[in-house]
Amino acid sequence: MDPIIILHAGLATGTILLFAAIGEIFAERAGILNLGVEGMMLLGAMAGFSTSLSTGSPWVGLIVAMLAGGIISLAHGLVTIHFQADQVVSGLSLTFLGTGLALVLGEGLTGQNPPLVPSFSIPLLSQIPVIGPIFFFDHSLLVYVGYLFAPLAWYYIHRTRPGMHLRAVGEKPEAADTMGINVYRLRYMYVFVGGCLAGLAGATISLSVSPGWYSTQTTSGQGWIAVGLVIFAQWDPLRAALGGYLFGALRRGILDLQGPATLFGFRNPLFVNSNFGFFLQMMPFILTIIALVVGSRAVARKRLGAPAALGVPYIRGERGL
Repeated sequence: MDPIIILHAGLATGTILLFAAIGEIFAERAGILNLGVEGMMLLGAMAGFSTSLSTGSPWVGLIVAMLAGGIISLAHGLVTIHFQADQVVSGLSLTFLGTGLALVLGEGLTGQNPPLVPSFSIPLLSQIPVIGPIFFFDHSLLVYVGYLFAPLAWYYIHRTRPGMHLRAVGEKPEAADTMGINVYRLRYMYVFVGGCLAGLAGATISLSVSPGWYSTQTTSGQGWIAVGLVIFAQWDPLRAALGGYLFGALRRGILDLQGPATLFGFRNPLFVNSNFGFFLQMMPFILTIIALVVGSRAVARKRLGAPAALGVPYIRGERGL
């Protein structure tokens, strides 16, 4: 079990969660809780894979994947922003819708081999001892994009005027409306952005990290983990990136632990007792459920720093809470 290999693989897997979690952060910072990340990711994975296969271009596949996730997210936006429906129910429905569409439209894609997003090493940086083999050696282009995207997202949210408007809409939408900020338009926009990033996360799986289309096993519940990661990261893109990378390394480490019959010279209990191995694989999802339960409580949300208007429909003219 080589720690360098584990950390290297963790960065690749973590990039998936990075895109999905930051997309959800944008939506939730605008006050819209979207539990449809898993469905948008699965639809994006299918759309990107299918498009790359038919056009011969993974770049077109990435664009179509983002559009697929963004367009389907607007259904959630319409229901929750325009009709002020319950955001939890709408988000869960979006997961079912995205999953159903992906399974129907992805029929026959299993076993196909489309062009993939290229991987490469960065000259000189990849030669740095320890750091080079982990961060800069033989990674997909999307992993390198993730390195830049997380700090840029943080800077956008906390240091720019549009980011200030985003936070205002999620904290005090009635005050933002008074200042002339179009609350409805911004909420639609960031729901769409969140959907695009979820679609990109899905395509990162099917066209880069784990190439292929494997039905619902393509995403394997990573959309739910991204939602939980947002809460653990306290709606901060940098913390979400770190959490995503750590979770990716954890998943790879668990797989490596279950592999050999002997470990450090002793009989590996995870190899003998597969139930314990399955339990370890369940742990991240258990933590996700705990995060969602905690995040559903208003007192806990306030303590964790959630946007004050998260999950609360905005109706122009009504007095704010």
